[in-house]
Amino acid sequence: MPRHAGITLGVASLVGTTVGCLVLWKLINRRRQQLCTNVDHKDLCTALAAEIHGSDQNVHQSLEREQSVFSVEKLLQAPIKIVSKAEEWEAVWPSLQRDLDEYPVLGVDCEWVSVDGRANPISLLQMASHSGFCVLVRLPRLVSTSCNIPNTLVALLASSNVLKVGVGCWDDASKLMNEYGLSVKGIVDIRYLAMRHRRDIFQNSLSLKSLSETILCYPLDKSFQLRCSNWDAEEFTQDQVFYAARDAQVSVALFLQLLGFFSDDPTPWDFILSKCQGLIDVPFKGKGVNGDINIIPRQKKEGLLEQSSTNFFRAIPAKIRRNLWEWDILKSPLYDNCFLHAPDGQPLCTCDRKKAQWYLDKGIGDLISSDPFVVRLRFEPSGRPESSVDYYLNVKENICVVCGKKESYIRKNIVPHEYRRHFPIQMKDHNSHDVLLLCTACHAVSNYHDNNLKQQLAIEFSAPIGCEEGVRMLEDPVRRQVRSAARAILHATNLPETRRQQLLAEIRAFYSINIVTEETLREAANLETRIFNETYTPHGLKVVQCFARGGLTSLMGLERRWRQHFLDRMKPKFLPKQWAVDHNHSKLIKKYGADLPVQLG
Repeated sequence: MPRHAGITLGVASLVGTTVGCLVLWKLINRRRQQLCTNVDHKDLCTALAAEIHGSDQNVHQSLEREQSVFSVEKLLQAPIKIVSKAEEWEAVWPSLQRDLDEYPVLGVDCEWVSVDGRANPISLLQMASHSGFCVLVRLPRLVSTSCNIPNTLVALLASSNVLKVGVGCWDDASKLMNEYGLSVKGIVDIRYLAMRHRRDIFQNSLSLKSLSETILCYPLDKSFQLRCSNWDAEEFTQDQVFYAARDAQVSVALFLQLLGFFSDDPTPWDFILSKCQGLIDVPFKGKGVNGDINIIPRQKKEGLLEQSSTNFFRAIPAKIRRNLWEWDILKSPLYDNCFLHAPDGQPLCTCDRKKAQWYLDKGIGDLISSDPFVVRLRFEPSGRPESSVDYYLNVKENICVVCGKKESYIRKNIVPHEYRRHFPIQMKDHNSHDVLLLCTACHAVSNYHDNNLKQQLAIEFSAPIGCEEGVRMLEDPVRRQVRSAARAILHATNLPETRRQQLLAEIRAFYSINIVTEETLREAANLETRIFNETYTPHGLKVVQCFARGGLTSLMGLERRWRQHFLDRMKPKFLPKQWAVDHNHSKLIKKYGADLPVQLG
C-alpha cells in the first residue's frame, strides 16, 4: 500500500472514532437529563429531610460535647480541702453535707504506696460531691492524731443512701474495711453504667482515663510519676493535690454525665437512682459472653441472707451464720409492747406478742385487753418489779436509739456476744436491756468503735484477736512434710531414686513401719496437717476470765465499761427511759452478794 494511502486511512479512522464518541456522549447526557426531570418528588424530599436531620443530630452531639466539657471544667474549679485532723474534717463537713442533701453522691478514689510490689495501707481517701467540692482525707494522720475516725465520716461511708461512684471503688472499699475497719455501702462502679448506657464503649477502654476522654472529652494526666508518687509525704505537691482531686471529680462527673445530669432539664434524684438499679454494691466482673453485664452476687451478709436455698445456708459455717443474723435488717418491729400482769393486776413487764400469746395458748394466762395487748398470769411470778418505773415496764419505740431513724434498723448487742456468752448464768438473765435498735449507718459506726475497744482489751489482758480457726488449729510441720513426701512419690515424674528412698524413710519413721504400701502412701497424701492448739483461749473468754478473778463486782465492771463506751462514742439521743450503765447491778449484789463465786458459762 502506498504511504499516502495509509496516512489517509489512519486520519479517517481517528476522525470516525472522535465523532462516534461525541454522539455517544450526547446520548448519555440526554438520558441523564431525562432521569433527573422524572425523579420522584417525594423521594427527593425524604433524602433532603434525612440530610437535614443528620446535620441537626451532629449539631446536637457537638453541643452535648461542648456542654459536657463546660460542666467538667466547672467541676474542676471547685475548692479542694486536705484533711489530716478531726478538727479539719469538722470544718469541711457542713459544706460537704449541703451538697449531699441536694444530690447524695460522691466520686471516690484511694491512693497508697507500694513497696517491693506490696501495697501499704491506704494513704489518701478522695471524695468529691456533685458540685466538684473535693475533700482529701489523709487517713493515717487522721487516725494517729485523733485516735478515732470522726463519727460523721464513718457514718457517711457506711450509709447506703449516699452513692459512692468510681472505677474500682469496690476494691478500694475492701481495703478500707480490711485496713481501717470502715464499712463502705452504696458503691456503684461507673464502668457498669458506661456499658449499660453507652453502646459505643468497649470493654478494653473502661479505665478512668479512657472513659474521661470518650465521654467527657477531658484528658486525665495518668503519668507514672504522679500515680506512683509518695502519698505518705509530709506535704503534698500541687501536682499531687490536683491529681488526687481530679480522679474523684472526674468520677462523679462521669456518673452525672452518663445519667443525664447535665441536660437542660433538672434531673430528679429518684430517676438517677432508678438507672443504677441492680448495680449498687456489686463488684465489677466485666461483660458476659453475649455482651450483657455479668453481675456476680456478693458473698456478703445481705446477699447470703437473701438466698432461698436452705441447703446453701446450712452449708455456711456456724460462726459466719451468727454474724449474718447479727446484720440481718429486721423485717418487723422489735418491740410489740405487750404487757404481762401478775394475778393481782400488778404490771410485771412488756414483751413481744409471741411471748404473750404463748401464755394464752398454754392456758396459764388470761387476755385482759387487746389494745394494748395485756395478759394476766394465773400463777405467781418468780420476781416482781421493785418500783413502777422499772426499765422493763417502759413502752419502747422502734427507732434507732442514736439518730431516731424509723426504718432499716438492726439489733445491737451493747456487750458483744463473744463476751456475754461466757458470763455466769446470773448475769445472763434480763440482758434485753443491752439489746438496742440501730439503723444500718449507726450500726456500722458503732462496730468501728467496738473494734477499737476490743483492741484495747486485747492489749490490756494479752488476749490477741485473730481468726478463731487459725489460732485454734496449729500447722504441724512434721505431718506436713510427710504429706508432701507421699504426694511427691505418687505424682512426681522422674524422681531420682536417692530422693525417693529419703522420702520413703520419712514416711516409715512417721508410721513406725518397715514397708510402705500403696495404701499407706495414699493415706499419707491425705494426712491432716493441722493439730488442735491445747493452749488456745478465745479472746472473749480470756478477757472475761481476767475480770472474773475479781468476783462478781469486777465482772460487772466489764459490763459497765461496754455500756459507757456506747454512750461516750455514739452519744445516743433516743435511749429508752431508765436505761443505765449500772442496770441490774444492785439487784445482783443484793440477791447473790458481792462474794459470789463466779462460774463462767
